[in-house]
Amino acid sequence: MEGASATHVRVVFELEQDEDGWPPAGSERLWAIPVAPGRVRLDNIPFFVRGVACGDVVRTELDAEGTIWAKEVVEFSDNCTIRVVPGRNGDLEGDLNTVLNLFAPLGVEGEGLAQFGLVALNIPPAADLAGAKRLLVEGQDGWWDYEEGSVTAVWRALDPG
Repeated sequence: MEGASATHVRVVFELEQDEDGWPPAGSERLWAIPVAPGRVRLDNIPFFVRGVACGDVVRTELDAEGTIWAKEVVEFSDNCTIRVVPGRNGDLEGDLNTVLNLFAPLGVEGEGLAQFGLVALNIPPAADLAGAKRLLVEGQDGWWDYEEGSVTAVWRALDPG
């Protein structure tokens, strides 16, 4: 999300890095809107945090320095978070905008992070879920790799064929 309003706060999620140092940071800050004391609704797509999606409500804790730390999801939004990495040597030549443009007609929003050659997609329940899943699976053949950061039971039940 670009340029959050005064009603937004930054919520910090701790990240666990693997033996290769991925993700490339120990935490990720997401924009959120306070909805109750100690509760926020996420208002942007996570690039690295797993198990959360835009729109989820998260329980938070405030530390002595004023940092708002995410603790757990208390209400899921039914949105899915998918991360796509287009191959630099593949058919899309690493072009993040092409990925975004391919998914947009299906009702899917996203953001690119050029520094890491990564696109984070938000797939709301009103999107063409079957079309999005089919495109993701078909795109693995020369276009990209992807991971499911946070998906719903409806998404898991879809047959991409």
